[in-house]
Amino acid sequence: MPVFKTPFNGYSVKFSPFYESRLAVATAQNFGILGNGRLHVLSLPPAPSAPLTELISFDTADGIYDLAWSESHDSLLVAAVADGSVKLYDTALAPAQNPLRSLQEHTREVHSVDYNPTRRDSFITASWDDTIKLWTLDRPASIRTFKEHVYCVYSAAWNPRHTDVFASASGDCTVRIWDVREPGSTMIIPGHDFEILCCDWNKYDDCIIATASVDKSIKVWDVRSSRAPISVLNGHGYAVRKVKFSPHHRNLMVSCSYDMSVCMWDIMVEDALVGRYDHHTEFAVGVDLSVLVDGLMASTGWDELVYVWQHGTDPRAP
Repeated sequence: MPVFKTPFNGYSVKFSPFYESRLAVATAQNFGILGNGRLHVLSLPPAPSAPLTELISFDTADGIYDLAWSESHDSLLVAAVADGSVKLYDTALAPAQNPLRSLQEHTREVHSVDYNPTRRDSFITASWDDTIKLWTLDRPASIRTFKEHVYCVYSAAWNPRHTDVFASASGDCTVRIWDVREPGSTMIIPGHDFEILCCDWNKYDDCIIATASVDKSIKVWDVRSSRAPISVLNGHGYAVRKVKFSPHHRNLMVSCSYDMSVCMWDIMVEDALVGRYDHHTEFAVGVDLSVLVDGLMASTGWDELVYVWQHGTDPRAP
């Protein structure tokens, strides 16, 4: 299966929503603590045995923690940077002509960025300054700042159906649901007893959300009755860093963890863990599922490797 070696530690990987053979990887030097960052745009080879090739890369003075592809422009990327900036890149232009814009409002590291899949002109960023900010492509300043969390916001994700609704996951052990038309959050879920590192919405049921925590568990919630989770998924040995619902199957979800594994889950069955991949040799911190190719997965980690493989196959197979 295709592999790519990054000079720095991998932090996030995302498939393009426009080209099935394209993906981007966010990386940070020295495990993101201090040093530079690099954004790689990669192409899948025609044959699975060939390596991934780099189409273009962009360097930053600080680590890049996350990225999001634009849903409206096939060459546009948004990067979440450790210096608190949000940078826009056009992969069709040379590195010297990038970034198109650097948005400097967050006062601490930006840990997450998510592009609105329905409105397609806006994105949200989550930061260690305890806030989430809403941006549009055509404005040099954010439209709104959402400040209720009392500790780092690690992740924010748009609802796949409701244009104005998003969720945020924080180190304050809560997930909050927001509607940008409302003055404050519309729901608070005290989801875990430890920090919540990620959240994601089910792509087929807009009331179902998953949370991933330092407590090693993933919990699945129905926001219509959020007093208790509808399922708790145990199987990771350390903190669960990312969780992502399948764009093709309502019952499938993928996760990655500091236990170095990537797991596939079926939330509709009792033995929910249906696949485990132990190909990384350091923390697995980035994982994604292709919107365009059913079952195509990608992961990256602190071992400076990016893997792309089909679910059910060995990521390390030649």
